[in-house]
Amino acid sequence: MTTTLADVASSGATLRAFLHGLPGVDRVGADQRAAMLGSRSIKTTAKARAIDLAISMVDLTTLEGADTPGKVRALCAKALHPGEGAPRVAAVCVYPDLVPVAAQALAGSGVKVASVATAFPSGRSSLEVKVSETKLAVAAGADEIDMVIDRGAFLAGDHLKVYEEIQAVKAACGDAHLKVILETGELATYDNVRRASWLAMLAGGDFIKTSTGKVSPAATLPVTLVMLEAVRDFRDATGRQVGVKPAGGIRTTKDAIKNLVLVNETAGDDWLSPDWFRLGASSLLNDLLMQRQKLATGRYAGPDYFTLD
Repeated sequence: MTTTLADVASSGATLRAFLHGLPGVDRVGADQRAAMLGSRSIKTTAKARAIDLAISMVDLTTLEGADTPGKVRALCAKALHPGEGAPRVAAVCVYPDLVPVAAQALAGSGVKVASVATAFPSGRSSLEVKVSETKLAVAAGADEIDMVIDRGAFLAGDHLKVYEEIQAVKAACGDAHLKVILETGELATYDNVRRASWLAMLAGGDFIKTSTGKVSPAATLPVTLVMLEAVRDFRDATGRQVGVKPAGGIRTTKDAIKNLVLVNETAGDDWLSPDWFRLGASSLLNDLLMQRQKLATGRYAGPDYFTLD
């Protein structure tokens, strides 16, 4: 199979044949399995460990037109010191023009600077613009690039165009890691989610990511399940491990823990690390901190006890 994968993008026809030859997804089965795993109950010590693990996986994100340097610096301070005894988050994700601010605030901390690029969130721009924006973000200090695929090209069946764009952006990343955003809410079917996942991995993506957070539905459990199955099967076929990042709509500790259970039961504990699993979120961190304090003290703090993101 490895030899086949090496030649799979030799033409648009071979790539399309491979992607459409992947096993179909049983939608009912995927929905039921995700619902079953999402109903698991985790308590006491295990819950405390899960909360800290989830905090360490958060890509703390602000992607608004009204973002300011001051807001980014405040977000970086929170990323470094989320709460007493709590671990640092994995990354802070910002627009490319604010990368220098985040890079300065996080220098030497181990918290990564992530930046969206490639005409986020639509992906509707020329390849030259996408590559240029990626290079500028990396030069400014981004450790990770979150790119969006051209969903129009994918849905029109032009898989080779999407593949080549991912390859070009990956090359422009240099040493920075590439997260490929599928925007699963626009892909319509679980079969398309599986195909897009494999396409992104074949093209060299280091992570596959559900969503921009700008389209609904975003990071549903069944979609994340399909993507986790894809990275598991891809590693079995190639020996290369790829990360997964659900983003959009993950707001509560319950949501985060459901995702961790899904990871453990689907891909395995090799993915239970910030190196291989991230949670894209803006409001999630406060709920994790509230639940963490409740476990430690037996009392809930009010929402105003924590800084607003």
